[in-house]
Amino acid sequence: MVRKFWRGLVRPLAGRQPTPFYLFSIAPIQEALAELDRCFGHLPVRHWLSCKTQPLRPLLQWWRKAGRPIEVVSEFELRAALQEGFPPERILVNGPAKHHWLPGQAAHGLLVNFDSLGELPTLASLAKKLGWTVGLRINTQQEFDPESPDWPTQFGLAREEFVEALKTLKRFNVTPQIAHFHLRTNVASPEIYRRALAEVAELCRASGFTPRFVDCGGGFPPPHVLTREGRRVDAGFSLREMAGVYERAMKQFSGVEELWLENGRWLTARSGVLVVKILDVKERRGLRHLICDGGRAMNALVSTWEQHELLPLAPRRGPNVPTTVTGPTCMAFDQLARRPLPRSLQPGDHLLWLEAGAYHLPWETRFSHGLAAVLWHDGRRVRVVRPKEDFDAFWGANFKTP
Repeated sequence: MVRKFWRGLVRPLAGRQPTPFYLFSIAPIQEALAELDRCFGHLPVRHWLSCKTQPLRPLLQWWRKAGRPIEVVSEFELRAALQEGFPPERILVNGPAKHHWLPGQAAHGLLVNFDSLGELPTLASLAKKLGWTVGLRINTQQEFDPESPDWPTQFGLAREEFVEALKTLKRFNVTPQIAHFHLRTNVASPEIYRRALAEVAELCRASGFTPRFVDCGGGFPPPHVLTREGRRVDAGFSLREMAGVYERAMKQFSGVEELWLENGRWLTARSGVLVVKILDVKERRGLRHLICDGGRAMNALVSTWEQHELLPLAPRRGPNVPTTVTGPTCMAFDQLARRPLPRSLQPGDHLLWLEAGAYHLPWETRFSHGLAAVLWHDGRRVRVVRPKEDFDAFWGANFKTP
């Protein structure tokens, strides 16, 4: 069904929409939200749109009209949320070093999680003045650098810092209401969340902090995505098990009213595809190269550590042969995929790289070719919401004319 859905949307565009282009659809997001409601609907949970995973105007507009809240981690994301009409009380501000930019964008009624002791002298007084709902981000033992698991990340407050932050907020007459932690993307198991929640609950009890809200940051592993070694990233994950983890967590925190969830990638990865066209074909020592007009270096950085399904738009028959799908840049790094593909694929054929809805736009590069077009499917029709970048826009974006 997934293949049929995307092929059906892309087929009328082939030949008239310049490639490469991203195509995003609201339909998979609606399905994902329905799945979350089936599993967590009996719990007091609130789902936040993680803006950084898909900073796309029509998605923000749809999310706001549905009355849902948004989570932002930068000045530009906050400004985008405000410009698209999100009321400040539905905007949750996360991220590090906010004291360097948030004062210039401060609005009454925001929700703000403090990330460090360094943020407090500047932001605590603003929180009191502007009526912010504030929280503290805790660096749990479950949070570490995914590339170097022996080392912690740079985010949040260590145990001693958390206690000091509570004292500082008390001096400013600001009462925190949110306990926040964020693990990482592709959290492999509900057990990791269980341990993190238990650690946060113990720290809150020991410090005498009773949060109204527990913000469970981190991303469920999306379906249909494989590691570079070919393992499913969600092989050890279960939404039903997560429901049990949340049920136990509600009992661990005295007085908690809601659990906040920020599963941006799980929600949006399935909502987009990257469409590229084969420009040239070469064979090298038993390996076929399909050189396309889009690839890893410009459009799909996550292909560095993940495998996504890659579909020919028109089904091709015949034997599969070892094939590398590359982009048009001058780097051997620019490999979208390496796997057996039909030998019958030829220049002019379109390929669909699935699960391109999360982090692809934020990590997109020009690399001397310009940004790709962006198309949006609102459930009824497809429209261009950002045209493919031309030379004037490319050159003008880099240098001002004297």
